This record gives sequence, structure tokens and C-alpha cells, in this order.
Amino acid sequence: MIRKTLTILAASCMMYSCGTKTESNPFFTEFQTEYGVPSFDKIKLEHYEPAFLKGIEEQNQNIQAIIASPEVPTFNNTIVALDNSAPILDRVSAIFFNMTDAETTDELTELSIKMAPVLSEHEDNISLNQELFKRVNAVYQQKDSMNLTTEQKRLLDKTYKGFVRSGANLDAEKQARLREINKELSTLGITFSNNILNENNAFQLFVDKKEDLAGLPEWFCQSAAEEAKAAGQEGKWLFTLHNASRLPFLQYSANRPLREQMYKAYINRGNNNDKNDNKETIRKIVSLRLEKARLLGFNNYANFVLDETMAKNDSNVMSLLNNLWSYALPKAKAEAAELQQLMDKKGKGEKLEAWDWWYYTEKLRKEKYNLSEEDTKPYFKLENVREGAFAVANKLYGITLSKLEGIPTYHPDVEVFEVKDADGSQLGIFYVDYFPRSGKSGGAWMSNYREQQGATRPLVCNVCSFTKPVGDTPSLLTMDEVETLFHEFGHALHGLLTKCEYKGTSGTNVVRDFVELPSQINEHWATEPEVLKMYAKHYQTGEVIPDEIIEKILKQKTFNQGFMTTELLAAAILDMNLHMITDVKNLDMLAFEKEAMDKLGLIPEIAPRYRVTYFNHIIGGYAAGYYSYLWANVLDNDAFEAFKEHGIFDKNTADLFRYNVLEKGDSEDPMILYKNFRGAEPSLEPLLKNRGMK
Repeated sequence: MIRKTLTILAASCMMYSCGTKTESNPFFTEFQTEYGVPSFDKIKLEHYEPAFLKGIEEQNQNIQAIIASPEVPTFNNTIVALDNSAPILDRVSAIFFNMTDAETTDELTELSIKMAPVLSEHEDNISLNQELFKRVNAVYQQKDSMNLTTEQKRLLDKTYKGFVRSGANLDAEKQARLREINKELSTLGITFSNNILNENNAFQLFVDKKEDLAGLPEWFCQSAAEEAKAAGQEGKWLFTLHNASRLPFLQYSANRPLREQMYKAYINRGNNNDKNDNKETIRKIVSLRLEKARLLGFNNYANFVLDETMAKNDSNVMSLLNNLWSYALPKAKAEAAELQQLMDKKGKGEKLEAWDWWYYTEKLRKEKYNLSEEDTKPYFKLENVREGAFAVANKLYGITLSKLEGIPTYHPDVEVFEVKDADGSQLGIFYVDYFPRSGKSGGAWMSNYREQQGATRPLVCNVCSFTKPVGDTPSLLTMDEVETLFHEFGHALHGLLTKCEYKGTSGTNVVRDFVELPSQINEHWATEPEVLKMYAKHYQTGEVIPDEIIEKILKQKTFNQGFMTTELLAAAILDMNLHMITDVKNLDMLAFEKEAMDKLGLIPEIAPRYRVTYFNHIIGGYAAGYYSYLWANVLDNDAFEAFKEHGIFDKNTADLFRYNVLEKGDSEDPMILYKNFRGAEPSLEPLLKNRGMK
């Protein structure tokens, strides 16, 4: 997943003065550090607000200068000047919004709620500035006669459309209403995400009887004992809703009532009729988004979003999702029947419920393939998996990553690497932050502390929540965590290898349904036999993973794919349905969700991967965009076929992918870039084959 900091387009007429001296606020100048990395050791809470205000003031002055220029508007004096108009704001936003996701505190949360309407107003002041738009429009009208490069045309197009999509052509009354909507949405989104974080942190399942640990692996019990001790309950075991705790619990716990408790706590986040309830928040968000789309000339919010994507409109998205649904649901039903048979063998007369799925799937995996997570985890020591991902990048693209010491970080868990190209030139700096904490949002993502631009190289981070080390046992990853590490590193490569002239087109600043291609294709290497032998080594003996385990891993690749695809599709369709709404009168969010899922025929044993009350993706930039994982899945499966055809480390294929996808950012239309790499548009067949649906 990509987390983007608030994108600031251009200017407010409000001026703010800042009392903080330049030299004492690290954000006021470029960071005075080796490699220009953020001065996390010097950044304090009190620096953020003055830096935001100073950044707004600076950008307003720069925009005023663009408007006041006596020169005829050109690409350089208007479009490039606008792209470069907010150095302080870019700097502080990149750090602040990463911190509110990776290491938040009550004070940071409070400040983000305070700043959201100020920043929203600033963005609107820029995009609704008629004098500025006049200059942008003047450049746009002569784009064909200006002899621009493909990237320059793309940036010009994005900038012009950005203004239009932000309401530059609306009358004054509609613009005023749009400002109100944007301001309200900015704080509602923060409230929604914070409520989920609070819910995640509030749930604690303490176990004090040893018999209630039946089925749980020793390493997991040890980890839970340490968690309980840290929570002041020594002698007990603590389980939480973080993925690294919840999933193994559902997978292994023989205690069915406790599995039910854990599962229901997870799927009812934001839906407990308390101070963290999200039903009204998401209803308001959906209603305001519809109103915004209509103001801007679209029949629904989905079409407003999709107008700027590869998919283009809601009917193209729904056609893909419904087509995949026709393959996925029958497979999921067959899997449910198989799990029920396994339960029947136990002879307890129990019916398969949603909280049983992971538990019996793990048993079935063992029965069918003689393979369990316990067999594979000892070979997936976190550091080895990471080195494996680095080694793949080295073999494909010639790049190397070397650990740096002494670089300031915001938490002791964070490690930093220098990334160099084959010729020794620096490509960027890469941060990793892999373990769950109470101040960290769940899930995994990549983002930037600094965007690439011309000769300026990027600072990129991966943030995840993997299984922590316990005692003498290092962090050992599940298969899913291994693929997540490769996935996020794929995003990082997209951010690190980019070679663009402008911030607005570089790295992962691409359309939402293209951005997951580099991440998802990178997952394919994780389980290739040749690659597994490079990094999967037993953490105690150093033994390379045996062929028989590799064979089992490959055999079970399509196992449980009906479930996986169905829960993902159900969430993607729910997201689309929410944003294809055209009537919000008497909208009851839970009733809406139920109706949507009933219409699909979703079986009760499976819930959508995200429900309306904790669907953080659609708050954080994936609104009417969750389908993009599946859209990109068509691309990545088709793209990996090119590697399989020529060899998974074929130099020519890797060069083609690097040059046409990873380096290009958003400098050209994504389908053109894809076809330049592959020679044709993607086929659906590889995806269906790899998910065991054909």
C-alpha cells in the first residue's frame, strides 16, 4: 500500500507569521545532515505547527510571484514554478503524516485534527485562485505548439486537470460550498482512522489458564506472555487485534469461544456504539463525497475518481470485479464445503462459522500438503527474507543496499540502508520499520520522506507490523508476511529507481490502478524455488530450505484462493458500491453493507476483507480505488509471464521493466508504458490460472 502525504497543489492568500527562529526549527531549511536525511533527533512536537504555517506563507509568496510575473506564462515560469513552490511544506508534510501513521501520540493526533482544515483551506486557496489558473490555462492552451517532452506534457496535463477537478471552473457559490466540503472531509478522515487505531489498541484478550492455550505454538505463547508482562499482567498471556497476534490465534487456537471473541472484536471495530463508533463518520464522508462529485459534474464519486485512472469509469471496474466474482465465489463455496467435511469428522456436530475458517484451513493444509506454518517459519527469519528481497533486486537491476549506522530515526526499531546503482551512483536512502507498536497503524505501506526530482534522490520508507522477536527467537515470518515484505519492497523500488525531472511525475505519483504493479510483481519472486534457496535458511542450523518443503509451498499456492479472492473482491465491490451511491437519504451504513453483500450472494462464513466501519484504505487515498489491487493483479500476473518466458532473472526483461515501469513514474500514460514493456495489453488468463480458478 502507498501512503501519500497531503499533496499541496498551490496557494492561500492568508499570511501567517511564525515566531520560531529559523535556525531552531529543522524544517525551515534543507536538513543539515549526511545525505539530507530528516533530523529525527532534532525534530520536536513544537516544530510541526510553525513549520506548517511558515510553509504555507512561503508557498503563498511563491505563488504570488508566479501570478505577478510580467512575463508571458510558460511551462517553466508557471508549471515548474508551481511544482517547486512548497519546499518547507513538502518537507514537514512528508515527516508529519508518516509520523501520524507510524509513531503517533495523542499530541500528534490533536495537531493533525487542528491542521487538517488549515491545510485543506490552503489547498483550496491554491486550486481556486483564478489568477493562477489563468496562467496555467494559458500554458495549457498552447501545449501543442510548445515543443514539450512527453513528461512535460504529462505534468502540464496533470496540473491543468488538477485545477479543473478541484473546482477552478465553478462559480463562486459552488466554490464556497466545495471549500466547506473539503474542510469537513479533512477532519472526518482523521477521526475515522483514529477511531480504528483506538479500537485496535483497546481490545486485549488476557488468558490466565494454560488449557485455554491449546493448539497455540510455543513461540506464539512465549510472545503473548511477553506482551502480558509488558502490560503489567505477568503470568498471563495477552492477545491483540494486530495481525501478528490475531491471525496466528485464529489459525491455531483450539478454543472455539475465544476464536469467536477475537474474530468478532476484529470485525466489529468502529461498530460498538461508543466514542470510537465510525458509522456516522463514514455516512457523512460518503454523503459529502457524493455532493463534491456532483458539484464537479459527475453522477457519482466513483466516476469522479476513476476519470483519472486506467479503468476510466465505474462500469469498466464493475465488469472486471463481477467477472472475477463468477470464478471466485464457486471456489470459495467448494472450500467451505471441504472445511465443513473436516469439521464433521471431528463429530461435534458444529457448523462452520467465520471464526473457524483459519483454524480448519490450517488443519486442511496439513492434511492435504503435509505442510503448516510451523514447518516454514523457521526458514523465514526476517533479516534473511529482507536480504532475499535485496538479493533479487541486485540480480534483476544490479542495485546494492548497505546498512548505515548513526542515521537519526524516530524509533530504535528503524533501520536505514543506502541504495546504490550498479555503477556506484547513489539511488536513494531506504528506511525499514517492521514491528507493531501501539502508536502504529495496522497494515503495511511505503511512503517518501523526500521525492525524487532531477538530480535529487529520494528518501523512501517501508512500514509494516510483522511478528516480533521473542527472547532468543528472532522474528520468524509467516508466508503471508514474507510476501508482504516483498510487496512493500516492490513499492520501494518504484520510489527508489525513478528517474523523472519533476516531483509531480516521479516515483509512485502514478494513477492508483497502476501503482500496485511494481509491488505485486515483486511478490512473485518470493516463492520461486531459485529465490527461496537464496534466502530461506533455518534460523538455528543455517540449513537451506529442503526441496520437499519448496515443493509443498508451490503445490499449495492455489490453496484457499477462493476465500482470499472472495474476501478481497467483496471489499472492492463494497468500496465501489459506497462510491456509486446516488441517493444518501436515510442511508444506514450497516443495512447498505448487508444489502450489497446479500446481492452478491456472499456466504456467511466469509466477511469482506474490510467492512464499512474500519475500511481505512478508502479514507487513505483508495476511495473507489480498492479494486486497483485486482486491476494491478491482472497486470502483474501477465507481466511476470514475460520473466517466466525468458528466465526469472533475464537481464533484458528486467531492463525493459526497469526502464518502462520503475524509472518512468507518471511521465507517460501507464498503458503505453505497460505495452512498451510487454508488447501488448495484459491478458486475464495468467491471473485466473495463478489463483487456481481455471
